[in-house]
Amino acid sequence: MVPSMSKGGVDMSQKKEVSKRETFRKLWKYLSGHWFFLVLSIVMAAGTVVGSLYIPILVGKAIDQIIGQGNVNISAILRILMTGAAVILFTSAAQWIMNICNNRITFHVTRDIRNDAMRKIEILPLKYIDGHPYGDVVSRVITDVDTFADGLLMGFTQFFTGIVTIFGTIGFMFSIHFKIALLVVCLTPISLLVARFIATHTYDMFQLQSKTRGEQTALIEEMMEGQKVVKAFGYEDKANERFQDVNERLANYSLRATFFSSITNPSTRFVNSIVYASVALSGAFVALSGRLSIGQLSCLLSYANQYTKPFNEISGVITELQNAFVCAARILELIEEEPQIPEDENAVVLDQVEGNVLLENVDFSYEASQRLIEDFNLNVKAGQRIAIVGPTGCGKTTIINLLMRFYDVNDGKIAVDGEDIRKVTRESLRSSYGMVLQDTWLRSGSIRDNITMFDSSYTDEEIIKAAKEAHSWSFIKRLPNGLDTMIHEDGSGMSQGQKQLLCITRVMLCLPSMLILDEATSSIDTRTELKIQNAFAKMMEGRTSFIVAHRLSTIKSADIILVMKDGHIIEQGNHESLMAKGGFYHTLYQSQFQQ
Repeated sequence: MVPSMSKGGVDMSQKKEVSKRETFRKLWKYLSGHWFFLVLSIVMAAGTVVGSLYIPILVGKAIDQIIGQGNVNISAILRILMTGAAVILFTSAAQWIMNICNNRITFHVTRDIRNDAMRKIEILPLKYIDGHPYGDVVSRVITDVDTFADGLLMGFTQFFTGIVTIFGTIGFMFSIHFKIALLVVCLTPISLLVARFIATHTYDMFQLQSKTRGEQTALIEEMMEGQKVVKAFGYEDKANERFQDVNERLANYSLRATFFSSITNPSTRFVNSIVYASVALSGAFVALSGRLSIGQLSCLLSYANQYTKPFNEISGVITELQNAFVCAARILELIEEEPQIPEDENAVVLDQVEGNVLLENVDFSYEASQRLIEDFNLNVKAGQRIAIVGPTGCGKTTIINLLMRFYDVNDGKIAVDGEDIRKVTRESLRSSYGMVLQDTWLRSGSIRDNITMFDSSYTDEEIIKAAKEAHSWSFIKRLPNGLDTMIHEDGSGMSQGQKQLLCITRVMLCLPSMLILDEATSSIDTRTELKIQNAFAKMMEGRTSFIVAHRLSTIKSADIILVMKDGHIIEQGNHESLMAKGGFYHTLYQSQFQQ
């Protein structure tokens, strides 16, 4: 059969082998840290196998002590049995220690891999997070690591002992009868070829299975998070069709992977039965000729059975390892993703920020082929209120992402108090901003924890004061346990307006040097909004503020209004001057109030 070739003429099977070797090399970095337990496990595996293989010799010697009726050497048999009991105790202890070592190595390695994956997720650029389904990332960190752990544990538990058993039994068989042992060795390649053929096919199927499982997890998470939208737009049937498509593909890949993996054991067992029968037949003829005792024949038959058994186990282990390697490759791919641009060694820590912000010749695009912001210039003085308005997709929220350095500019620079933010620590930059978005961010915990972000340095008096200023205290105090009331993931059970008020309270509490308000009152009733606008006005006094709003009536008091379109500032000024100009802003404003 002609091997499959890539476009560049590279044998695809060779690429897979290189990929497997590369994956193993990367995994070895995790395993090498546990070298002591790894060596101890191998030593104990050898001890377990040697003890197990010595038992048939003792049994053979005991059989040879039964010479005939009324001619049995009882004392010699008792000595052999006592020796056997000691060997069994030693073997059991060695196996117990080996299992402890294997479990320790496996679960420490998976712990380290998950820790590295979590650390990498925290420093991945938002471009990666935005471009990959959350469910697929979760599937890699949870499901793939669990599958890898199962395969690794099976590999340690059965692979080492299987290899040692094979070589050990061959050694003992050669010591008993050279020719019979040589016959076994000659038949061995048949079993190896069968196992290799099956393993090659299972790797591809497990790879597709793992990838599709991640796709399925992502779809389920997407539908669960958007359950209200799904029901509101009658998307249930379409969602079910998408799920059935993914589920059908997963079932097909799983079935094919299971088929190839399930034929491994019966195939190798068939070959092993041939080996066992060959030993029995040839051994019987040799025993009849008087060159082999009955005890030695029983010993050879026992070794033939033990010799073939590891091939069944190893073939099963290889199947599991194929799946484990696929899953390991997926999680390692995540761990080795390019992180966000690292901070300079001499990065500046912003302290006592005044709030002077400069955007100079800024160019930025999410995709190189689609230009978004070009030659953007803005000079904001400390304490100014900057409103950003414009149609959807013009780049308003993108400006916020650049100010917070969620994304880095492609060209030009952004500076705070004269410091290029690329030379400033991200933590000090982001802690200088207070941010309230249209999308709320709440997590399981108490109301207090969600307001303070688990910072215990705030007193109840400070929290209550901030809540009153944000007009959230009126509903917090009516909750069963007030600030200690527990809420569920994403604040389920609370109205959207209440969740947004909690996020506003969070900013009111920390009082940062600069503010970013992106549709901060979009989910709040008009009466409460007027009160919060007054609270915001008080909070914004002396603080540089960036306000993104679609309701233009809320930004009339801004010092500078930037009117954006297609990534460019097309108009700039205060409300009165822009209205007098009669341009794009005037058109937007009038469109919101026309009868």
